[in-house]
Amino acid sequence: MNDRKRMGKDKDDVIFPVAPQLSEMSDSYLDFLETMKENIEMQRLAVVVSANAGMICLYWMIGKAILEKQCEEGWGAKVTDRVAKDLKDTFPEMSGFSPRNLKYMRKFAESWPDYEFVQQVLARIPWRTNIQLLDKLDDQESRIWYAQKALENGWSSAVLELQIESRLMERSGKSVNNFSAVLPPSDSDMTDQIFKDPYLFDFLGTDMPRREVEIEAKLTEHIQKFLLELGQGFAFVGRQVPLEIGSQDFYIDLLFYHLKLRCYVVIELKACDFDPGFISKLNMYRNVVDDILRHPDDKPTIGLLLVKGKNKTVVEYSLSGYQNPIGVAEWEDQLAHMMPENLKSSLPSIEEIEKELEQQ
Repeated sequence: MNDRKRMGKDKDDVIFPVAPQLSEMSDSYLDFLETMKENIEMQRLAVVVSANAGMICLYWMIGKAILEKQCEEGWGAKVTDRVAKDLKDTFPEMSGFSPRNLKYMRKFAESWPDYEFVQQVLARIPWRTNIQLLDKLDDQESRIWYAQKALENGWSSAVLELQIESRLMERSGKSVNNFSAVLPPSDSDMTDQIFKDPYLFDFLGTDMPRREVEIEAKLTEHIQKFLLELGQGFAFVGRQVPLEIGSQDFYIDLLFYHLKLRCYVVIELKACDFDPGFISKLNMYRNVVDDILRHPDDKPTIGLLLVKGKNKTVVEYSLSGYQNPIGVAEWEDQLAHMMPENLKSSLPSIEEIEKELEQQ
């Protein structure tokens, strides 16, 4: 009897925890919800990427099948129209089976016989980007280079078209520099490929500024386009960055930080041809940045001199002996880039026009 009472009493004495109110766990709940949303977003992206890869591999297989049958049976080009109609009738819920798209599938398979490359690279970029590679480029070397860059940098088809039209492949890794002499091999190759020559400032407009300060203002006014021309990884730090050196005031034209190289990039811009004296001043600027701004984990600051024209041999001799990474490249304005070569040579230079006006 006493035991039964004690047991009952013990049961009555049990205290159950009260469920917390939503307001009391709001921070915890918000963290939980944020994590859940991030996971869903990641999985949704993975599904999209997987679906895109599957679709492009399917397109390659369709194109390859059409190509093989045309070769085996001697079918003409009109077979794609018949295939397009039959596929649409069989799979009415699926898009992408137009005669035009089937022709692209055939060309896609013909241009990329290596299915392993299709899986590793081309299936990871959008179909529209693949079409740009087929339409805008004729040789396989260029297609492979731009396909890998599109994947690496996440370019849209519009950005890819812009990079092809601006001859990015021909300009990449063409700056005159001392990177191989002063940087470790693992860094020098990557650094060399990040910089180009010439740089195209097509966004400056037809009213071309002639002074450095005017050009800088235009570049920062169109900073997004400027960053696109510089390439992936550049972050804008400032323009006319002040430096006090030995009670004297100096100003860095343009200062950037490169996220992949993990270093500052000092850019000096000149509206004239290369002069050996420019290197000394640029080297001083990058030394100060290394001393004042560089974090212990950062790599050595890189100096980039942009000029209107240069003699490669003179630049190479001018860089000889410097132990800091410096590159020299040209920049072109919109008119110089777009105008045919035969027309450029027939037009007078600004200096010739000024001389003619002085004589009047």
